[in-house]
Amino acid sequence: MQEPSRSAAESDTVSGAALPHQHDTRASGEPLNQPSREKHGLAAGDAAAPPSPDWTIDQGWSSYTEAEHAVWKTLFERQTRLLPELACDAFVQGMRALPLEADRIPDFRRLSNVLMRKTGWQIVAVPGLVPDDVFFDHLANRRFPSGNFIRKPDELDYLEEPDVFHDVFGHVPMLMHPVMADFIQAYGQGGLRAQSLGKLPQLARLYWYTVEFGLVLENGAPRIYGAGIASSFTESRFAVQSPSPNRIGFDLERVMRTNYRIDDFQESYFVLDSLDDLLHLADVDFEPLYQRLGTGPEYAPGMVLPQDRVIQRGDGSYHSARRGENL
Repeated sequence: MQEPSRSAAESDTVSGAALPHQHDTRASGEPLNQPSREKHGLAAGDAAAPPSPDWTIDQGWSSYTEAEHAVWKTLFERQTRLLPELACDAFVQGMRALPLEADRIPDFRRLSNVLMRKTGWQIVAVPGLVPDDVFFDHLANRRFPSGNFIRKPDELDYLEEPDVFHDVFGHVPMLMHPVMADFIQAYGQGGLRAQSLGKLPQLARLYWYTVEFGLVLENGAPRIYGAGIASSFTESRFAVQSPSPNRIGFDLERVMRTNYRIDDFQESYFVLDSLDDLLHLADVDFEPLYQRLGTGPEYAPGMVLPQDRVIQRGDGSYHSARRGENL
């Protein structure tokens, strides 16, 4: 989500985790005591708000430097080599059908022309993180807000805010799929409702474990569709190939009771049987669910419950080692 995104240090927190549309694209495994970086959009403070109430700006494509295009090239080439073996068919097909090239940061106008013909979506440029209500309104109207900046060469595997690579490369290929296109719009509509009810933290977990860090079964094996994984070189391999994380069959209430990691790889991934399952989520009446979620347990990211449909139980080796290093 805004990214996503698939959290900025200043973002709202819930049980210690930032909301996913204001979330960290920090590459897992990197230390948290990184030097202070330039902030963008909402993370930079109120003074950084653009004049337009919807926070849209011109992409400024002609202003990108050769060094910035070179960063895109590095990121693009390593992910396009990696993902055909790890991502779901819908992601790979979307990636190949879009005007995405190695040598240049994409022009949002060209992307939007293709998207509009396929699923009615467009890409709008924003300076970075935007307020929740602005973000949801864009999604509800089939506009995907993308940061127009790109990370620095020394930030290839560490980034506090979603940049153009995360937002475009990670999210836009799946917007070519009609099911995901409809689901993201429904999420925007639901986000506005959840915000008015004070239930955004619970709904945010759904976005995190689907749009940002979701896996789906294809030919019996988990494959990537979430943008937070697809845009991360290290987590792409970890999510699908590592023996460490749990891979658990998706259950809506289970997901909405489960906290997530913003500072490292996920300890558990929730796996759809099919992307078509997202259609059912788009039709759910969430108000009774929110009432149930007001009481009862919340789960730590690495918990496996007796009632879970476990696709692959992780050995926890990665996070155990990380905890050992921090002792």
